[in-house]
Amino acid sequence: MQVPRTRYAQSGTVNIAYQAFGREPAAGAPTLVLAQPWITHVDLAWEEPGQVRFLEALAQFARVILFDKRGTGASDRNVGAPTLDERMDDIRAVLDATDTEKAALFGCCDGGSMAAMFAAAHPQRTTHLILFGAFATRMAAPDYPWGQSIEQRTAYWRSLAENWGDGTDFMSGAPSRKGDQAFLAWCGRLERIAASPGAAIELSRLNTQIDIRCLLPTIRTPSLVLHRRGDTDISLAEGEYVAKRIPDARFKLLEGEDHLHWAGEVDDVAGEVQEFITGARPAFKPESALVTILCTDIVNSTQRAYDLGDKRWGSLIAQHDAIVASELRRFQGAKINTTGDGVLAAFDSPGRGIRAAMAIQQALSPYDLTIRAGVHTGECELRAGVPSGIALNIGARVADLANAGEILASRTVKDLMVGADMCFEDRGEHALKGVPGEWRIYAVSG
Repeated sequence: MQVPRTRYAQSGTVNIAYQAFGREPAAGAPTLVLAQPWITHVDLAWEEPGQVRFLEALAQFARVILFDKRGTGASDRNVGAPTLDERMDDIRAVLDATDTEKAALFGCCDGGSMAAMFAAAHPQRTTHLILFGAFATRMAAPDYPWGQSIEQRTAYWRSLAENWGDGTDFMSGAPSRKGDQAFLAWCGRLERIAASPGAAIELSRLNTQIDIRCLLPTIRTPSLVLHRRGDTDISLAEGEYVAKRIPDARFKLLEGEDHLHWAGEVDDVAGEVQEFITGARPAFKPESALVTILCTDIVNSTQRAYDLGDKRWGSLIAQHDAIVASELRRFQGAKINTTGDGVLAAFDSPGRGIRAAMAIQQALSPYDLTIRAGVHTGECELRAGVPSGIALNIGARVADLANAGEILASRTVKDLMVGADMCFEDRGEHALKGVPGEWRIYAVSG
């Protein structure tokens, strides 16, 4: 899917950055507005595979409106300490800018508070309200013992001041991505680009003051409350509290620990949203598909890390990860996992996998980084849309055979590339560790 154009809506004197994409209302598609967690950037969202998968799933059945709240991302930043009703008005602004009379609202965390307030104040413009990982108030109260103390919030603000920009704050909301260094680097970049440390703390102070307990019973819009059983930020009891106080709201418990809706089993979340709005689950997705696997690895990474030292090597790895992410997007690939100092990625055709490997090699050359790569095409089992199975192992084992700067491919890749403007040099048959049989391998060049 092509990255949508970022436009601006006027909310009073404040410019709100937004993107509209997906199906057209003229074709009968509903409109869905996303009020996301506290710090966002509409452009950077398309550089994170989990977010892309979630947004593309929604775009299959709806016109989606994604926006940055005032004070964050590509929206106006110097807006003081915006109140909840001012931030709520940003939803009205993007609706007006897109000539949308009515829309469904999806709100996560503090975005849920915005969405709930808009639904209560503007029921004539709200068709559905979906809350994910939402809270009623951040502070503990006699009838809300799950909130935090001022001491806990103060300690959190101190942590933001000390660590903002290293990615650990956002990473904490996605425990399923623990150990994913590329994701951590993206989180750090998001924090640095979307808000300064001071702005992040001020917005967090604002969120600490949010209390929509008295508002919840006034909501008359059809409502769905989604909550993950092990949410690491907002407890399950808080989600149940919110659902019980919205008249006739449905509550759906999802498995997982991720607080961020676009981490973990995002297809489950998107499926629940689609069913609630349209009455139908997403169309059946095949359990397996023919996938091209690309596995890359930095040559002599251990020695380079020793020679450069942790700080310089960490900076170089961050640059490597950014380049790899950029080329995967360019050739429509999806990262499956990191592999030491490389990446395991999936493509829908062998040509895109090979060209991505060549592009990564070329882009890394100015940084004196050399990779080796393996490419294999085979049938993969799809688990929540993510490929798995022996084809991934074969791709990794083919990469193990490559010398510095080489791209090796299995015979399956060569056979599927008949007529392509590429050269395949026969490297003979090889035994691949842990894989039955002998495999004919080819060196690929442009």
